[in-house]
Amino acid sequence: MNSDLEVQVGDALRQRGWWVCTAESCTGGLVLHRLTNVPGSSAYVLGGIVAYANEIKLALLGVQPETLATHGAVSAETAAEMVRGVLARFPADVAVSITGIAGPGGGTADKPVGLTYIGVGTRAGEVRVERYLWQGDREQVKQQSADAALRLILQTIEGA
Repeated sequence: MNSDLEVQVGDALRQRGWWVCTAESCTGGLVLHRLTNVPGSSAYVLGGIVAYANEIKLALLGVQPETLATHGAVSAETAAEMVRGVLARFPADVAVSITGIAGPGGGTADKPVGLTYIGVGTRAGEVRVERYLWQGDREQVKQQSADAALRLILQTIEGA
């Protein structure tokens, strides 16, 4: 775990006076866990939604049924809708979403284990989604995804 990364994110959020929230699937709340491990994180962390089941992605994050039917839960389209959905529920300035296949099962030829999409969005409406294909076991995929999500949050804050 790269604890410096969550400290850097926290410092950047605090400097801007920004709030962050998360919409997590395959990481099961790991990004929010890491953010809240930093003392004083209540000054910039609002909360998040762990939307592991598709029903929760639909009900709480506003992911469209057509998106899941056409592109699947693990897709750039779903990650984008997840980040927009969490921003609609939380008064945050920046949000991140993560959806992927942590393994060891669940992968296919088109969507192998390790495939992860991470979305980052801002209150201004900018949304960016990155695609990753991680190697390693379930815990490694989750940790690599959380690291990447924290880096994307940091890049977004610094670029604003």
